[in-house]
Amino acid sequence: MRLHRLIRILYPPRSISFCSSASPPAGKEVKGSTRLLEIGDVLRECRRFSASDVAKYSEVTGDRNPVHLDADFSRRVAGFEGGRIVHGMLVASLFPSLIASHFPGAIYVAQNLKFKQPVYVGEEVVAEVQAIYTKGNKNRFIAKFTTKCFTNQDCLVIDGEATTILPTLVLNK
Repeated sequence: MRLHRLIRILYPPRSISFCSSASPPAGKEVKGSTRLLEIGDVLRECRRFSASDVAKYSEVTGDRNPVHLDADFSRRVAGFEGGRIVHGMLVASLFPSLIASHFPGAIYVAQNLKFKQPVYVGEEVVAEVQAIYTKGNKNRFIAKFTTKCFTNQDCLVIDGEATTILPTLVLNK
């Protein structure tokens, strides 16, 4: 935790966001508009998971827990006032998707997650990854990111960290 605070102090975050076109691009500019990933850079993406998304995920994974599929059960038995909840791993799938959209060919090596709060079907989720470490390794780069998802713009629902192997530090978007 101290390392994350120190990184934020030394390297204030810059962000790229799909939620708003007003955010400045992240990274160091190289040759025109090409940008390189730097420590502290933040990438964001917004998403709403529909009932159809949850049903398809349930079918593919075999996770048919009624808290995901039955709003009445979710409220009455499990105590989720907002009704059906999205599978935590479906929400967490935003992280590798977000990283790969900026670094095609990225390999997801490790991920740790803490599920803090539920995400309800139809609720907007903002996925955020922040670069905290990069190191060249032959023709690739090892990169670590903090991984967070928020609802209602400030409610942390997932917290974690990912390790990736990137083919380049050049941001694709």
